[in-house]
Amino acid sequence: MSHPLTARFTLDPAFAVGDVDPRLFGSFVEHLGRCVYTGIFEPGHPAAGEDGLRSDVLELIRELGVTAIRYPGGNFVSGYRWEDSVGPVDERPRRLDLAWRSTETNRFGLSEFISFVKKIGPQAEPMMALNLGTRGVAEAVRLQEYANHPSGTALSDLRVSHGDKDPYGIRLWCLGNEMDGPWQTGHKTAEEYGRLAAETARAMRQIDPSVELVACGSSGQSMPTFAAWEATVLTETYDLVDYISLHAYYEELDGDRDSFLASAVDMESFIDNVVATCDHVGAKLKSTKKINLSFDEWNVWYLTRFQQQEQRSPLDWPEAPRLLEDNYSVTDAVVFGSLLIALLRHADRVTVACLAQLVNVIAPILTEPGGPAWRQTTFFPFAQASRHGRGQVLEVRVDSPTYETQQYGEVPLLHATAVRDPQTGAVTVFAVNRSQTDPLPLEVALHGLHVTRLVEHSVLGDADPDARNTLAAPERVTPHPAAEGTTLTNGTLRTTLEPMSWNMIRLT
Repeated sequence: MSHPLTARFTLDPAFAVGDVDPRLFGSFVEHLGRCVYTGIFEPGHPAAGEDGLRSDVLELIRELGVTAIRYPGGNFVSGYRWEDSVGPVDERPRRLDLAWRSTETNRFGLSEFISFVKKIGPQAEPMMALNLGTRGVAEAVRLQEYANHPSGTALSDLRVSHGDKDPYGIRLWCLGNEMDGPWQTGHKTAEEYGRLAAETARAMRQIDPSVELVACGSSGQSMPTFAAWEATVLTETYDLVDYISLHAYYEELDGDRDSFLASAVDMESFIDNVVATCDHVGAKLKSTKKINLSFDEWNVWYLTRFQQQEQRSPLDWPEAPRLLEDNYSVTDAVVFGSLLIALLRHADRVTVACLAQLVNVIAPILTEPGGPAWRQTTFFPFAQASRHGRGQVLEVRVDSPTYETQQYGEVPLLHATAVRDPQTGAVTVFAVNRSQTDPLPLEVALHGLHVTRLVEHSVLGDADPDARNTLAAPERVTPHPAAEGTTLTNGTLRTTLEPMSWNMIRLT
């Protein structure tokens, strides 16, 4: 007999959402706080190579399994002069960074970034953001020529003279960052930005028709211009770009943990609304082309806490200050896992996504200058999804008990997705139990999947929902095997999900 409050769904290979693009597991390196300096790059650190990159951090990044890495911002890019970041390091200028009120030394620049990406491994690729805040078409194509043209022109030969004989081969480019935001240096209206993005895209495609371009969407569903912004920008750029961007961050507000645990409800509605807007513009233009989504900033971020902090003196422009170094709890990791599930559930249209950010700044990896590097709680869901969430996403329609939330009304306790490897037939189920107090029985009917063996059921959950990994206790929270009771018999998977937990169940 199954429990009356059992959650259920059926998996069938005939009903698939789409294939997971490896770029769904991208991340983001911005010149913000200690993401770059004393994060990935710390000359003189015991673990640093000759290039100043920390090998301990590189090892964790490989384990995390990130693919596309967006750079150099973020808000930082809207004041960025790429020319400052190339050539002999001791000749590079120090500049004020208006976005994060810091001094940028440019010790780590474009060439260093490209070699960092190569060091991660062949799965990683650069995703370059262009400054369309304080600059425009000319600077964008100059950077493209410097980075990607083989040789024989002033800018490509300049790159060669800087020691990089081979072109960088950057395929994926962001046309600016959060240009809808009044906080952005060089903020624009949708009409102004749409025209500039179109002109930039047109010029870049004249150099190389195969570049992949991301237009700026809204920097949040709550923006007053949301959807109208996308519609205006896409009307200008529809045939010239491949993606439109989405950014979303979630945090627990006023102790309302039930709503926080349901954050992915908002993320999924944001995705659906942007898809609807893209397709509406496509229909209006009578185009057969589909615009895909680049969810190139997403995470749990305690933004309200940051905004309430005392502002620094106007005379203070520190180098690599400690900013946004959120230390994530088990609760945060469960919500984070749920956001990953939301991305996978929309793999047919979300084909690029970047976890913001990679090290120290709202990141899955923390470091101490001169000291160790360690994994945050959020590291584990990402690493598991990146490793085992490859292949074809199967449709999951849950029949689940619900609970009431202040922000989103009635919400299912179960949030889940499943990915099938078409080569081996292996199936991985990712599931979150949103209940703070109760275990959740789960039954999954497997139709036509030919899986017969339970490989593992890994759980991230803890009796203390506020437990976290710190410098003093870097391994306080790690995934553990589920208690006895997960079974696979006669084509049905049965288990019980711990209260407030992220689960990965692998079947072959």
